[in-house]
Amino acid sequence: MSDSTDSRLKDDRRFVPAAEFSKHARVQSHAEYTSLHERSLSEPEAFWREHTQDLVFRKPWTSFQDWKSPDAKFFLGAELNISESCLDRHLKSDARTRAALVWEGEPGDSRTLTYFELHREVVRLSAALLDLGIQKGDRVGIYMGMVPEAVIAMLACARIGATHSVTFGGFSADSLRDRLNDCEARLLITQDGAYRRGNIVPLKQMADEAVLQARTVEKTIVLRRVGRERAPVEMRPGRDIWWDDLMARTPSPKSVERAMKPEAFDAEHPLFILYTSGSTGKPKGLLHTTAGYLAGVHVTSKYVFDLRPGDLYWCTADIGWITGHSYIVYGPLSCGAACLLYEGAPNFPDWGRFWSIIEKHGVSILYTAPTAIRAFIRAGDEWPQKYDLSSLRLLGSVGEPINPEAWTWYHRVIGGGRCPVVDTWWQTETGSIMLTTLPGACYSKPGSTGLPLFGVDIEVQKDSGEACAPNESGTLVIKRPWPSMARTIYKDPARYAETYWAAKNGSYVTGDGARRDEDGYFWVVGRIDDVLNVAGHRIGTAEIESALVSHPSVAEAAAVGRPDDLKGQALVVFVTVKSGIKADRALKDKLTEHVDKEIGKFARPDQIRFAEALPKTRSGKIMRRFLKDIAAGVVETKGDTSTLEDFNVLANLRKDDDA
Repeated sequence: MSDSTDSRLKDDRRFVPAAEFSKHARVQSHAEYTSLHERSLSEPEAFWREHTQDLVFRKPWTSFQDWKSPDAKFFLGAELNISESCLDRHLKSDARTRAALVWEGEPGDSRTLTYFELHREVVRLSAALLDLGIQKGDRVGIYMGMVPEAVIAMLACARIGATHSVTFGGFSADSLRDRLNDCEARLLITQDGAYRRGNIVPLKQMADEAVLQARTVEKTIVLRRVGRERAPVEMRPGRDIWWDDLMARTPSPKSVERAMKPEAFDAEHPLFILYTSGSTGKPKGLLHTTAGYLAGVHVTSKYVFDLRPGDLYWCTADIGWITGHSYIVYGPLSCGAACLLYEGAPNFPDWGRFWSIIEKHGVSILYTAPTAIRAFIRAGDEWPQKYDLSSLRLLGSVGEPINPEAWTWYHRVIGGGRCPVVDTWWQTETGSIMLTTLPGACYSKPGSTGLPLFGVDIEVQKDSGEACAPNESGTLVIKRPWPSMARTIYKDPARYAETYWAAKNGSYVTGDGARRDEDGYFWVVGRIDDVLNVAGHRIGTAEIESALVSHPSVAEAAAVGRPDDLKGQALVVFVTVKSGIKADRALKDKLTEHVDKEIGKFARPDQIRFAEALPKTRSGKIMRRFLKDIAAGVVETKGDTSTLEDFNVLANLRKDDDA
């Protein structure tokens, strides 16, 4: 980064994309972005007709939208098969021999599938599923690691009209069982085991436990990944089938014909059910349908990541989450992108793994999470500096608010000061990205998720439903339906209506707190339930965490509330320090003074607790509910801990209660 760029970031916290980048970008100016966004709201039918022309519709749509709150339908009258937009259409161009998936296994094995090869594998599995009796409308569970066959399974289900429900491979057998039962899956696709930091996650073993109590599952398909010596499995005759054996069978001519020339489905045909956490403790099965979801992820993939031929795009999420669905599978593949998949952890065998993969494969676009970025900061700049990252031209952030210091490090150290950073805000429920800054058109403000995307009518509201003034905090709401939105909670439409649409006069309530600044940029501060009320002051935990991480001694921070008789809630922060820093009382005093300066004395933590590590999921997300229990003195951990990466972290935190 040049000195002038450093100065600009320090002075007005803006990053203006380089003229050379804007010159070749899909959207090249703020005026062009504004025109497109305004048209998407004022003339939505014309906008979406123009921007979905490259997708495959067997039957065109006759009406753009039907909205009777909370029920929405889009692209009425259309018929399509989503796999044709992701696969078949590319076989008619030079994309046929272009890489679709570039896979890197944790042990170092790798594999590339062209669009022709991916199409062939999807067709073969589609025919095999049809021969097993799986039909349109059936539900299929997928419980796999980050292997190409997981993508093949999703696309094969979509090709035959079966609704897939992917469960993240870090979930427990009980969690998988509950999801299979809720969606009434007829089939489960899994694998013998998955690699994780040199260890084996016994997926088949956990799948067996789940299926014993999954009343509707008839068959289980098992991929050999790690082998009998690493993961011995029991195959139940009549129920369990090895993937390779299934694919080696000669399918019936009728199934082959139906797989090669797949049926077209209604625009609102259920594509997938994806479960996300609910405040009641019962996971919510968000149902996404076909045409609207495809339109949303296709257009956002194209414009947000500025995808071009020759790019190698890497989204580091797991396909078990919505980010993997939208921005590994359906969005990028519908654009003909080359997508990198990585099976393992970001720090195995060491903290250079991500950077070595970028160097090895020539990754040009990296889309990852702030939690990972902060962990990389803590590991030290020397790791990325060992590798050639010059192939990168665009960086992205997803999953939670990114603090300005992490944004700046990401831009400076990983992007070399030259790569635009697209911070993105969206949810499982929204299906596609709602807020960001288009990389060639709009300047970025580190820490801000930016501006609304096409078709997104969004504002920050007070509890009364009035719009907040600039820089006034409130609730982030979306004022009208949009194509990629989830249509309902599976088998619980009343919960869907009450959770998302009942509180704000027909607007969608995101559950996130935010403010909009004088330039129209949105700053999302995190979940409303992560906004603390301390002595009458509303304090966003993300704001506290950002202030702490801006201190040069702090690598990572998590803020939670604990019950307090006087204040209502007391503020407790858990802090990990950078290598070589002494965590002592003097540093606690310095951090308290730093928060005073950055936010104000009203935000001063009541307790600062140093930690070697914070409790995280296997995907890298901090599990704040456990920290809340520890802060409140709860002795026993309750709730599902199956996604916790390291159970020792909780034990160590409970030992260290010297506050």
